[in-house]
Amino acid sequence: MLLPYVYKVTKYDPTDWNEDGRYVGLEVETSDHGPKEAAYLAAVLAFAEESEVAEVSIREPELAGPVNFGLEAPIDGYGLDGLLSPDLSDYYDGAVVPVSVAIELVRTMLRDNGAWCRLEVEEKFLVHVGFDQYMYIGSHIPCERALAAAVDLGLFPVRQERSPYEDSDETPGPAADAGFWANLADLTRRHGTILLRESPVRNMSRWHRLTPGTVDGVQLAPRAMLSVWPDLAPDVEAVQATAGSVCEYVWEDQAGDIQSVILFDPNAEDLPDGAVAAAAISLIEEEYNPLLEGVLPDPDGVLRARWSAS
Repeated sequence: MLLPYVYKVTKYDPTDWNEDGRYVGLEVETSDHGPKEAAYLAAVLAFAEESEVAEVSIREPELAGPVNFGLEAPIDGYGLDGLLSPDLSDYYDGAVVPVSVAIELVRTMLRDNGAWCRLEVEEKFLVHVGFDQYMYIGSHIPCERALAAAVDLGLFPVRQERSPYEDSDETPGPAADAGFWANLADLTRRHGTILLRESPVRNMSRWHRLTPGTVDGVQLAPRAMLSVWPDLAPDVEAVQATAGSVCEYVWEDQAGDIQSVILFDPNAEDLPDGAVAAAAISLIEEEYNPLLEGVLPDPDGVLRARWSAS
């Protein structure tokens, strides 16, 4: 989504940028949780209002994974508590939120709380938050009033060709289309029970145990990434013995709920107690072999998600 007017809006004075456009001055690269952070948020609101944007879409949402690249550690709830529903059912690719919520999502990203997403209105507006307090705002108009407001707030807006977060770095798809669901139904007929992993958000999994009678009734988040796996094995000890260096450990607890956790070099202390069935899915690329993969298209059949199933 290339917009004609894109600005890098930061607290960093351009006179202290190096030849690569990176700040080399004394300003700290974390949020102050105070007046400078408030200036960022006020700038987002000013650009949105001048762009006549009241709502934005969440694109490619993420939660912090086991490896953290931010300067601040993620917090419990990823900064989304009280902002979105507790089960995050309204946090998915394409979800539309008011600007007031978008501004709080920007705050969460500035603080490295653990949630990240692109905020966009197609062909009209975008806000992307990068590492170290680098924020990019784009619009279909120059937003001269918002630019002046950003300067008055003590920020430094600098015109850019594009946001470095303009596009996903993945090849989208494949689509979970009619062929996908026909193959999934065939797998349930042949195996009896299979597992469907639903990932509406990167680094978050919801698991569904499907049989021939339940395939048609499964409820999934829009644009979710899907992968299909064999059913959990009842020999939990044998599964734990095969858990590799990087894996997603999936287990059914005694209440019948299916959960998972990503583990690195797991040992006995890392593995949850009380599992009645389990699986260990290797996340090493050459060992990652789902039975089937796909990304949900929109109800009109168009694949608008910009991420891949894997």
